[in-house]
Formats: sequence, structure tokens, C-alpha cells
Amino acid sequence: MATVLFVEASGAEHRIDVPTGENLMRAALNEGLDGMVGECGGGLACATCHCYVEEDWADRLPAPAQTELDMLECTASERRPSSRLGCQIIASDALDGLVVHLPAAQY
Repeated sequence: MATVLFVEASGAEHRIDVPTGENLMRAALNEGLDGMVGECGGGLACATCHCYVEEDWADRLPAPAQTELDMLECTASERRPSSRLGCQIIASDALDGLVVHLPAAQY
């Protein structure tokens, strides 16, 4: 399990215990966080689970696959070097303490 700090665009912070094997999109949706839509349900067919991983965590995550990089070209909010799709970040003990910022818009 990983405790992940989600920061909404408003600045509201939510610490969520994410079970190992669950993706961050699902965890944020389960908590009803503003800034996470997940329109395709995690099928890697949209970019509405776009999020920003705090930069000091970027190197600790598995590198994004080419499909994820392609989908990140379609984000409604600014794409940054720390941009990832929440559906592609799978919780593990190694991600305990991860900080993820949610954008103001997904459309």
C-alpha cells in the first residue's frame, strides 16, 4: 500500500491510502477528487486522468510507455516534464509518500 498525497488545483490536499496494484486514477475517482475524470476508465484511450508527479518522484516511477506519451499529447491542461496519466501509475510500497498534483481542467 502507498499513501499518496493528491493536491487539487485549488490547493486542497488529500492523503489517500492506495492499495498495491490499484492505479492512481481509480484511487482519485473513488475519493471524488476534483481534477480527475478518467473518462475511458483506465483504458489508455483518453487523457482525462492527466496529472503532475512532483519532480523529485519522476525518476522513481517506471518510464511511460510510448502509448502513454502519445496520449499526453492530447491533454487539456499544460503538458509538463512531470506529466503522467494516473491510470498508468500503479501503487506499490515503493510509491509511499508520492505527491501528485491534479490540473484545473481535463477537457
